[in-house]
Amino acid sequence: MRQIDRYVIDQQGVDGFELMQSAAHAVFRCLVRHWPNCGSVLVLCGAGNNGGDGYLVAASAKRHGLDVSCVAVAPTGKLSGDARKAWQKALADGVDVLDLEALGESSLGDLFASAGLIVDAMLGTGVSGAPREPFATLISRCNSASAPVLAVDLPSGLNATTGAAEGDVVNAARTVTFIGLKAGLFTGQGAAACGEVVFESLDTDEGIADSGQKPIARRRDWGSVMPWLPPRPANAHKGRFGHVLVVAGDRGFGGAGLLAAEAAARSGAGLVSLATRPEHVTAALARCPSVMVHGLIHGSELPTLLDAASVVVCGPGIGRSAWGQQMLEQVVASGKPRVLDADALNLLSGRVAIPADNHILTPHPGEAARLLNCLVPEVEADRMAAARMLQALYGGTVLLKGAGTVVASEDGGLDIISGSNPGMATGGMGDVLSGIVAAVLAQIGDGQKAAVLGASVHLAAADRAARTTGFIGLIPTDVIDALPSVFRESERSPGAESL
Repeated sequence: MRQIDRYVIDQQGVDGFELMQSAAHAVFRCLVRHWPNCGSVLVLCGAGNNGGDGYLVAASAKRHGLDVSCVAVAPTGKLSGDARKAWQKALADGVDVLDLEALGESSLGDLFASAGLIVDAMLGTGVSGAPREPFATLISRCNSASAPVLAVDLPSGLNATTGAAEGDVVNAARTVTFIGLKAGLFTGQGAAACGEVVFESLDTDEGIADSGQKPIARRRDWGSVMPWLPPRPANAHKGRFGHVLVVAGDRGFGGAGLLAAEAAARSGAGLVSLATRPEHVTAALARCPSVMVHGLIHGSELPTLLDAASVVVCGPGIGRSAWGQQMLEQVVASGKPRVLDADALNLLSGRVAIPADNHILTPHPGEAARLLNCLVPEVEADRMAAARMLQALYGGTVLLKGAGTVVASEDGGLDIISGSNPGMATGGMGDVLSGIVAAVLAQIGDGQKAAVLGASVHLAAADRAARTTGFIGLIPTDVIDALPSVFRESERSPGAESL
């Protein structure tokens, strides 16, 4: 992004200060659109161009008659270039810029207490590592204030590339970002800290195209990928949409296999079978009679079921005992397209070799850390790099779960699933995802698309279910129940609109 910014200014002749003014106008438009009656606006300005944006936002607010308090978090004597011009314009427009060092603790507290809106223009894309003082203290104040925060370009403390935060990060209600979307806004801490992301190109589209810079990832959501599901012809039959075999559910974990199997059935698979412990068969049939349930005692019983399947899910609740190891070894040896999750990944990290071919791995950060022989914070420090490394080591397609799910594919591409839902932080959600992904893979046969589409529809169904249940009460079966209405949005068969 910094290279694109320099190209637009140096090669296309766009004045840097004019670009800064355009950014500030975009932030102010967002301010008046969403907080027209906010009362007092507190603007916190750093030393770089991000701070310059803030000074110009304060100037716009002052010109429009708003009550503005503007705090220079970094000494104004250190300002240079366009940031210094912005500070001078704010002064010329009547903004009273307060020096943080001159403010007492009581006065600063009063500013935060009286603010109806806080504009965070402290730290921009050029900052890495944990915020130093006084920024760290002000970030904490922003997060404890009652007023919402509008972040300029990105919340202070957030790494724009990775979405990680080595220290505290501002929790914004909205973030107005410029020129191009930063990957860090949509994964890791960014998915939680940015609030609603508002994009403003500042009319630099041509510059981005001419600069030669290529995207590092693609942002996806259900609306953008639903066309990947082909329409179903009027003469469709179950044999056209694949047979998903779910191998799951050791003793004590029978529900995991059932969740994955029912999710696969609700996601369009033509046939779904479940291979599980014999003691789980009755409960599975009672819950979902459309699933063909088989009770297996030993891995040697699995090959016949594998022969009939087109896609296999292995891992949910299989445990790490001999039963689970036998099942995984048979699944891997079959060569069938497969989705590996949960304990299948834990077994892979220790003992079972895996050919690098037609599989989708769906680890959460803990499983990813075991597969990479590292710590969870190392995975979360750069989720995109972790997904790439997993793909390089294990092949196939890797779906790294979490807020801002990352999909790394065999062609080296990265996809980030836009959005997050805190209600999904409960046991069984990953089992549902594995069933969805397998069903989609059975229908379209493309690992990367199946992973992206599966993760997207999983999140969309969770969001739809949460409108009724809320986040705290959301459970995996709520997501399964919401799948048909979400998938219906993709149906384009004749007469579908009139149903």
